[in-house]
This record gives sequence, structure tokens and C-alpha cells, in this order.
Amino acid sequence: MQSLEAELETARSLAVSELADAIESIGFECTRCGACCKADDDDPHTATIFPDEIRDIQQTHEYDWRDVARPMPYGLDDGAGETFEWAIQTTGCGDCSFYVEKDGVGACSIHDDRPLICQTYPFSVALGGTSQPMGEAVDQAGMVRAHECEGLGRDISREEAEALAAALKERAIRELEEAIGVRDNYTGTTPDDGDIVVHDSEGAKQGDGTPVDR
Repeated sequence: MQSLEAELETARSLAVSELADAIESIGFECTRCGACCKADDDDPHTATIFPDEIRDIQQTHEYDWRDVARPMPYGLDDGAGETFEWAIQTTGCGDCSFYVEKDGVGACSIHDDRPLICQTYPFSVALGGTSQPMGEAVDQAGMVRAHECEGLGRDISREEAEALAAALKERAIRELEEAIGVRDNYTGTTPDDGDIVVHDSEGAKQGDGTPVDR
């Protein structure tokens, strides 16, 4: 297995045109079904969001940190303990808190500022250290993986494919940079009973995004 640094160099060297070729060969058009924004059966919508993306949405839309993000739930016990990274905030029914629907047509209330993982769904890059949203891939072309989505297989213009490919490359780079930052900044922190500590690339934070006092 390659180191995260080696994977990062590979991500930086990816050719957008080749990623676009792969996206074109798979095909994609968003049908606005909202499936990627909703809870999956009993599992809440869970998508990684970077710390700076949280702040950008906060500032643009005047939200609090907790309005935008929640601690990644994996590894937590009744919402307490130690975890890594942030997930987009959800509603009481488990859907993305920014998802809106009218007459069966879905939309994003922060569409122009949505995180990279949302901009690039249903695709990911086949590199270690990058995420595979919504489960395992259902198709792959070159370095591009496609995940379950009813919009797959539809015609996509070259312009749209290249824009998606550029965002996909940026996301792969950012995910690996974040993973390296988490690794390098991690120091074991034992939360008090009922509390939570989130480790991201900037260090240890409380559930509201404020740094943990050491």
C-alpha cells in the first residue's frame, strides 16, 4: 500500500482530461431525485465536509458551526467519545439539513456553496486515502469510480464532464491533504464523560468546532 504522501502526488498528477474521458464513458445527469441527500433506510445521510468548507458556509449563510456540521458518528457511543472528521449536518429524519424538496423535485439550499463531495457525487477517484461515498462502486473507468445513482449512464456534455473532473481532482487532493493533516496533528485526547472530541487536520475540536484546551 502506498503512503498517503505518494497517493497525494498521484492525485496532483491526475489529468483532468482523462478523468473527463472516464466520466463521459460512464455517463451522468442529475435527475434531482434527492437520493444522495436523504437518509438511507435507518442510516442518516453521512458525507464528509472539510473544516474550511464549514467556515465558508457559516460566513456566507450566517450559520453556526453546528448548523453546518456534526461530528462524524463512526466510533461514537451515544454521541460521545473520540472521532475523526466532520459530516454534513442532518435533520431529525436523517436527511441533509440543506436538502429541500418541492413536488418531488430535490434541490440544495446552499447549491453554489455545497461541499466538494456533493459537487462530485456520484463519482470518486480510485486512490487509497480518498472516500467512497454511499458505499462501494458500481462502475469504474480508469481512475474514476461511480457509485449508486439513477443518473448514471445518461449523456453528459464535454464541458460538464471537464468541470466535474476538475472538481473531482480537487476533492481527491483535498481528501489526502486532510488525511495527512489528521495523522500529523493527532494527539490522543480522552474526552470527559458525555463529551466529544473531533480530530481533523487542524487538531482536536469540541463538537461545536472550537479547539480543545490542552
